[in-house]
Amino acid sequence: MRIVVTGRQGQVVRSLVERSTANDVEVVPIGRPELDLAAPAEEIAAALASARPDVIVSAAAYTQVDKAETQREEAFAVNQRGPTAIARAARVLGAPLIHVSTDYVFDGSKSTPYTEEDETHPAGVYGASKLSGEQAVLAEHGGTVVLRTAWVYSPFGSNFVKTMLRLAGDRDEISVVADQRGNPTSALDIADGIVRVAANLRASADTNLRGIFHMTGAGDASWAEFAEAIFAASAELGGPVAAVRHISAVDYPTPARRPANSRLDAAKLAAVHGVALPDWRLSLKHVVARLANAG
Repeated sequence: MRIVVTGRQGQVVRSLVERSTANDVEVVPIGRPELDLAAPAEEIAAALASARPDVIVSAAAYTQVDKAETQREEAFAVNQRGPTAIARAARVLGAPLIHVSTDYVFDGSKSTPYTEEDETHPAGVYGASKLSGEQAVLAEHGGTVVLRTAWVYSPFGSNFVKTMLRLAGDRDEISVVADQRGNPTSALDIADGIVRVAANLRASADTNLRGIFHMTGAGDASWAEFAEAIFAASAELGGPVAAVRHISAVDYPTPARRPANSRLDAAKLAAVHGVALPDWRLSLKHVVARLANAG
């Protein structure tokens, strides 16, 4: 199976490439300059056609949550118009499409984990642009799966785990928000899950396999609890540690409001696709160990 994934440096892209051998698939990343999500639709279509995909994974995105508040046009160009062109090209090529989305399509006001049937209501421009992208790809191509995930970390790129370990290198105490909860999710686990979903889509035309699904690590935490788990895993390896000071989100203001509740219910993905990601604490230990060895 030849999976063509948009982007080159993103955590999911790099994880898909790394996990390709173990998953016995060929993963072809395609990004700038060959593919620019802000380019005209015909250029995007030509780039994807030349890559000869069996399945297309739309992983590249505009992810600057705070900057999106003042860069609305750029956010929508990359997160809505780009994926629309990708979905159209996938339909023409007869290739299933897996589009990676986010918990930010919800405003976080619900007290329990969000299901795929819950009403979306993004609180900021980033979430609005991602929701618009979801709606566009589903309307454009009936062979689409939207995978919403959250709180992604990995050995690659920039993420919360790497930031905490870096800060602990020169701080004894770090203030971390304790009144926002979500599902920390390893991009390596996401990659494994995507491959299984892709295989299901290739094997069956069952419409139940298409649509919106939530894909997150099992279990949840606050950001502060996530940080404490990072330092606990690091301490076992003799790595950097810091005390975590629990603070409220109001004590750490940002241009874009974050959802207080980012928890996603992934039961549908397990029931329909047979995909359930591991407990986030187990996956976290693996990533922290990778980072410790790299250091």
